[in-house]
Amino acid sequence: MKQGAFETLVGFAVICIAACFFVFSYKISDSSEYNDSYILSASFQNIEGLSEGGDVKLSGIKVGHVDNLVLEKDSYFAVVRLKIRKGIEIPSDSRAIVATSGFLGGKYIKINPGGSEDLLKENDKIKFTQSSIDLEDLISKIVYSMTSK
Repeated sequence: MKQGAFETLVGFAVICIAACFFVFSYKISDSSEYNDSYILSASFQNIEGLSEGGDVKLSGIKVGHVDNLVLEKDSYFAVVRLKIRKGIEIPSDSRAIVATSGFLGGKYIKINPGGSEDLLKENDKIKFTQSSIDLEDLISKIVYSMTSK
């Protein structure tokens, strides 16, 4: 009987530790951070490597995340829906860029703020965008140009 009580006590401790871990991981995640936010969108020719949940950064600081990716039927552009924290004011002439974290890092949306006094509002579209740069394509062009001489 003593052994059964000890095993029960150890099992209870494991369950408590697992529950504490899940609460801790939820609190440090950004899932609750963007309940109070607004939506912007931007169209890109190429968003290779970008995925839903990716970061949106302004001056290197995370201000939101990629909420949705959709292919526009008429132009075949990728429309990226961005969820931005309330209180972050973005000028209307800002530029959205698909950037890379480091040399082989993941992709994120980098916002270069413009100088306009007009600000983007809920459901506005960022007009100025720069698509993802395909590193493999650049390397193959360099190698091809070096070998074609």
